[in-house]
Formats: sequence, C-alpha cells, structure tokens
Amino acid sequence: MAHSFKHPVTDSGPDESRQQRPIRSFVVRQGRLTKAQRRALEVLWPVYGLDGPAAGSGHIDMQTAFGRDAPLVLEIGFGNGDALAAMAAAEADCNFLGIEVYPPGVGAALQKIEQAGLGNVRIMSDDAVDVLQACVADASIDAVRLYFPDPWPKKRHHKRRLVQPEFADLVADKLKIGGLWHMATDWRPYAEHMLEVVTGCDRFTNESAGGDYVDRPSWRPETHFERRGRRLGHGVWDLLLRRY
Repeated sequence: MAHSFKHPVTDSGPDESRQQRPIRSFVVRQGRLTKAQRRALEVLWPVYGLDGPAAGSGHIDMQTAFGRDAPLVLEIGFGNGDALAAMAAAEADCNFLGIEVYPPGVGAALQKIEQAGLGNVRIMSDDAVDVLQACVADASIDAVRLYFPDPWPKKRHHKRRLVQPEFADLVADKLKIGGLWHMATDWRPYAEHMLEVVTGCDRFTNESAGGDYVDRPSWRPETHFERRGRRLGHGVWDLLLRRY
C-alpha cells in the first residue's frame, strides 16, 4: 500500500521534468481540489492507493494488495470514478484496479469507494503504460476496460492516442488467455482507429458477429462522458475483444 499520495507528474522535481519523456496519451490538468477531495487524498489514499512506477515501485503482488485472490479487472482512465465504483459494487467477486492521472478524479473516486464501503478496489495514479510494464505480471488480468479515452481528434495529435499497435500487444501480454478487452468511445474516427488497431493484432478475436462493434455490455454503466457525448449528438461505439 502507498503511504502518501504523490502524483507522478505534478510532484516531480525540475531536473526530472527536463528529461526526455515518451509521448503520453494524456495531459495532466491540475484543476482545483475540493476540500473533500483533498481530504480523500490525504486520508483514503493510504487505504486504497498503490504506489506506482513514479514512486519507484515495481511488480505488485495483487493478492497481497487486495488481501485475497480473485479475478482482476483493470479500468484505465476512470475519470471521477462513477463507473469504477458501480462496477466494483456490481461485481463484488472481482478485484478492481483503477488507474487515473487526474488528481481531482482520484480524490472523487476515493470518496465514492469509501461511501460505498468497497473493499475490492485499489487505485493507482500513474501512466497506464508504465503501470502495465513495470507493475503487472504477464497473463494476470482477467479484463481490461478502457472507456472514453481522449480521442485526440486533430491529426497532428493522433500519435498521442493510447490505442496503438504497441499498446494492443502490451494489453495482450497482460491479459490471461480468454480474457476480455472492452473499449468504448463516443468519437467515431477513434472507434474506427481502435477497430483498425485490434483487427491488425492477431492475438485477439472480435466478439462482434460482424467483426466490428457490439451493443453496450451489461457490465458497463453509462458514464458521465457518454451522457455528455449523447447530448452533443455523438454515437457510442463499444468494442469487445477476447485474448487467445
């Protein structure tokens, strides 16, 4: 368990910030922490938070981290934690590891976890690629869920999209055989990009009968970003891939 909240980007020193870094799929937007969120980061992070690569942590023994051996579900970019908390409550037999780099979102999620009395959730505030590479054992995850990631719509920013061939291979490494990778987006060009990437990876089979998109599975709650997208007239596209 972590003993204090240390954000991987905002708490880094000036020398580290000048070092060459790989392209990230996110930009940390500080935002203003509410008093409740700040309290959650100070009081609840030691209970539910896990140190990641930014704090020098390596491989994490998930059975020890959760205090039990159960199927492991990873949600990448959980936002304010609404979906994460709802899924963890609905799937109490699973362990949920949530990753988010936005401090107010982490604080909000910690509040929801505490309020719902969820003992099957742990939080990390690090880049998901770094976490997968450094902290998660191969063939150890039962499901990866990636909902409404930043689509980086401008062409010059497409290289920042999280879903790339290299990332698909990394997810395949970490999933158990038969494990599921579930993605959703309200940005059609990104949905098409996702489909192209996973179609090109021969380590997954598409669960869609048509080889493209599926209806929203029962385990995915409607998210804040989804509701916002619908208000803007966007469709929503779900992809469901099985590791083989």
